Amino acid sequence: MAGIETVLSVENLSVRMGQTGLTVVDRLDFALPAGEMLALVGESGSGKTMAARSVLGLLPPPFMATPESRIRFRGTDLVSAPPETLRQIRGAGIGMVFQEPMVSLNPAMTIGRQMAEGLALHRKLGKAEIRDMSLAMLERIRIQDPARCLAAFPHEFSGGMRQRIMLASVMLLKPALLIADEPTTALDTLIQRDVLDLMVELTQENNTAVLLISHDLGMVSHYVRNVVVMHKGRAVEHGDSREVLHAPKHDYTRRLVDALPRRSAGGSRSGGAPAEPLIELKDVVIDYPGRARLFGRAEGKRAVHGVDLAINRGETLALVGASGSGKTTLGRAIVGLVTPSSGTMAFRGAPLAYRSDAGGRALRQAIQIVFQDPYSSLDPRQRIAGIVGEPLKLDPALDRAQRQARVEEVFAEVGLAPELADRFPHQLSGGQRQRVAIARAIVSRPAFVVADEPVSALDMTVQKQILKLFRDLQARYGFACLFVSHDLGAVEQVADRVAVMENGRIVETGTRDDVFDRPEHPYTRRLLDAAMLLDRTFAGADGAGGSRLLSGTAGS
Repeated sequence: MAGIETVLSVENLSVRMGQTGLTVVDRLDFALPAGEMLALVGESGSGKTMAARSVLGLLPPPFMATPESRIRFRGTDLVSAPPETLRQIRGAGIGMVFQEPMVSLNPAMTIGRQMAEGLALHRKLGKAEIRDMSLAMLERIRIQDPARCLAAFPHEFSGGMRQRIMLASVMLLKPALLIADEPTTALDTLIQRDVLDLMVELTQENNTAVLLISHDLGMVSHYVRNVVVMHKGRAVEHGDSREVLHAPKHDYTRRLVDALPRRSAGGSRSGGAPAEPLIELKDVVIDYPGRARLFGRAEGKRAVHGVDLAINRGETLALVGASGSGKTTLGRAIVGLVTPSSGTMAFRGAPLAYRSDAGGRALRQAIQIVFQDPYSSLDPRQRIAGIVGEPLKLDPALDRAQRQARVEEVFAEVGLAPELADRFPHQLSGGQRQRVAIARAIVSRPAFVVADEPVSALDMTVQKQILKLFRDLQARYGFACLFVSHDLGAVEQVADRVAVMENGRIVETGTRDDVFDRPEHPYTRRLLDAAMLLDRTFAGADGAGGSRLLSGTAGS
């Protein structure tokens, strides 16, 4: 529209490794007016983050923008700008919120010192003024006890709180442009919605333009008017986000849209309610002791309050809830990584007790876990074949040749190429590492698997592949699964039944369709209202059916 300033103009942007090396961004063009939001979307490796980092001159060596590239911020060409100009623009003119606030916040500095840095560098203000502005901003983002927050360190806050603090620090300087790089990827549904709503409020108050980097088309369609779809460094489609989502023109965009959560064919796979559940929990309580102090110990925390839960043979029970609800703690208790304070747990009707004898070793083979982050759960010093084959060492019936054959078999089952066997975890992509984690869990042919947020850090297309792989393996081997997740889209694809957890208690349990379509508890309705899903309910064997975009599925 006439009269609106173009804050950022990108023309013919190309990013290469060195002068003649690999091109990761290829002739990208877009413009961003003041007060508007634009999203760069695509899979991991599509070049969207590299394009965003180019704006601030934060490309990792040896990557560099080509001389023909033009990045204009309020008329200033950032590609040819000297370092002094870039230092003046970073923070004051262009702010950036990164994907993981624990990495971008200095763990050795208090929140107050980190919030004060930008103001001290770019504004001529006294310490008292900076403190008053910091306190006012923390109150604005609804932080309880702002004064205590200023004196605290990043590790004392949850992921959602850290991201809100990071956003507050950036917006204190009222930049003309905010770059938000996957700002909510690892956050649960409720906190994700809260952070995004806060970002919109703060940027609208200051007429700040926003460049959002994301792989989540569902979220983008709710918050962003214009979208640029990137594939292998190139913009393959550009337009209104809802039009792109509902009527994509490019094949790659259609693949992205097809990877959005789609409800699978319902119905329990448990084989018709067996006489006794495979896993049964009764009145399970889990307490964490408080920190040791000079005189005594601080008050502890009760993470799980008297939970009753049953999981049948061959079925998937999804355990959903916000971060801190106790769902991961409960899953870890089942696999023996956390000890309940009271209550009983049974497996196949017998007490669930992990001992060091042969019975305990057999139990550990029968119950396995897939962790949320395969990069931290895979030994970086072990080769992939060794990681996958390690659980088989507990089986005395298998010799070395049989273990090797089983490893090769499971490699094929999870879609890992044989040549990856001698590689280390850091040499694999995120999707490949998650396939390794799944292979390690199923190589011993378990009866029960806990899947703890197994796809939360993956982009949509890889997430779809991993979930399909998991369902195929479950159909082949018949293991039961506790699927721990805050991603309701993933839950729709894999769950037979759903249990909703709030503050350590199960508040609602039912079939997937009952919980999603007819929620009874207010907390369940809040979760569903906050979920940004594409409602494409299964309507036939071919998966065809109507689709409509909505903020949640509850009440729709």
